[in-house]
Order: sequence, then structure tokens, then C-alpha cells
Amino acid sequence: MQSDEKRFAGLTQLKASQTSFPLTPTAAKLETFDNMFTDRDYLIEFNCPEYTSLCPVTGQPDMGSIVIRYIPDKYCIESKSLKLYLFSFRNYNTFHEEAVNLILDTVVKACSPRRAEVVGRFCPRGGIAINVKAVFGDSINEQTI
Repeated sequence: MQSDEKRFAGLTQLKASQTSFPLTPTAAKLETFDNMFTDRDYLIEFNCPEYTSLCPVTGQPDMGSIVIRYIPDKYCIESKSLKLYLFSFRNYNTFHEEAVNLILDTVVKACSPRRAEVVGRFCPRGGIAINVKAVFGDSINEQTI
């Protein structure tokens, strides 16, 4: 088993004495740590009920919740880096569909999970609420985990 110092060496944002807020999702970095239980499937779920971004056409704020669920393989996502990544959307112009797929792609690139899904439930604007779900691999069925 590796030492905690080596295991957590890549977690620069969690160890930082000052928090640096990225201005865009491409400037943000998701950090990971080693999964200690690669021999089994288990579900990790993050819920961000205060997600915000900007409409790319009108510039109006869009609000909603983002739920990220994944079955880790070798790596797990560190939650502070995820918080900062999601925060980076606050002044970012994007459609809901693009945001959900971008978040999924970033999660998959960062930790190469066995399966993952991102669900965005966006508050109504103009009388219409939008819900978007993007999936990597098979859908996650908690009955089979």
C-alpha cells in the first residue's frame, strides 16, 4: 500500500491555503485520487443544487441542479476540485445540453470510470424547464451494484 503522501500528491486544490476560482470550465482541473476498492463496483454521487451558467444568446442566468453519478475504476474525483469546476460555469455561456455533456466528458477524461451519468435539472425560464441526461457506458442500475 502506498503512503498517504504519495497517494494525495496530486490533490493540489484541496491542500491549497488559498482557493483559486477558475473562470471557465476549460481552465478548471478535476483532480483525482486512487480508488482503494477497485475489486468491486460501488456508486459515487455528487449533487450540486446551486448550478448556474449563462445563456449563450441572451446572457441571462440559468439555474438548476447537476447530479453526477459514477462507478469508479482506478480513480475517484476529489470533491473540492469538482466544486471549483462546477463553479467555473457561473460566467460561462452554454446551453443546458452542452453543459451536461461537457461535464460528463470532463468526468470521464479525469477518472476513466466504469460507468457514469450526469443529469441536469434546470429551472424554468419562459415557462419551460429542461432536464438533460448524458450517459457513459451502460446506464447505472443500483439494483445490480
